[in-house]
Amino acid sequence: MTRSIRPLVAGNWKMNGLKADLAIAAEVARGYDAALKQAVDLAICPPATLLFATSAALIGARIATGGQDCSTQPAGAFTGEISAGMVADAGATFCIVGHSERRTLHGESNATVKAKAEAAHQAMLVPIVCVGETKEEREAGKALAVVKKQLRGSVPEGSTPETLVVAYEPVWAIGTGLTPTAADVAEMHAAIRAELARLLGKAPAAAIRLLYGGSVKPSNAAELMNVANVDGALVGGASLKSEEFLAIARACQS
Repeated sequence: MTRSIRPLVAGNWKMNGLKADLAIAAEVARGYDAALKQAVDLAICPPATLLFATSAALIGARIATGGQDCSTQPAGAFTGEISAGMVADAGATFCIVGHSERRTLHGESNATVKAKAEAAHQAMLVPIVCVGETKEEREAGKALAVVKKQLRGSVPEGSTPETLVVAYEPVWAIGTGLTPTAADVAEMHAAIRAELARLLGKAPAAAIRLLYGGSVKPSNAAELMNVANVDGALVGGASLKSEEFLAIARACQS
């Protein structure tokens, strides 16, 4: 973890959650005590159908909300799409873009991810730009090259620590229970920091929050959160269980 950077733990609920599951957000708010508030920022990214209700439920709790995706377009005849402005209007602060499930299942290119991040900027949202390699790319020794290329193609020019979060999510670790070693995470996050320095300048890159995602759970959170250049987590399945999500957040307190 980077001592000078306030960590962020963001929960990605993916395509999970009905109105009854707003209770999860309420439980997280109750557990977000004064000590945690002092140590770590929290965010919940529910499905779009719950975004406004979650934002409303968390008023006063100092827990941010975020969208899971946004359109590249601000408005128009794009049936089924949700613009960044709509995400912001529902109360969000963040918006995930470029998640591996969008890149693989929906064929999103780096250019599309960059356009979505730029749309988020226009709507005054902070994009959480996701990058990560597949199992085949890692086994071929291409992991660093793949992630650097994703960064070059996905991160908007002029991004700053206030307008960008980067999440490293190795595709092969998402939802599988598998995680890279602490050494692998350290190597990748150092490479991401260095690549951001080349893209944006050394000073901005040094303060951008770099999250780790991919089967983060209470049992491995302390080890992962204490890796250099890991400034929090993007949490999937564990964010649907309030106590697990809070336990991951507590791992950032040290």
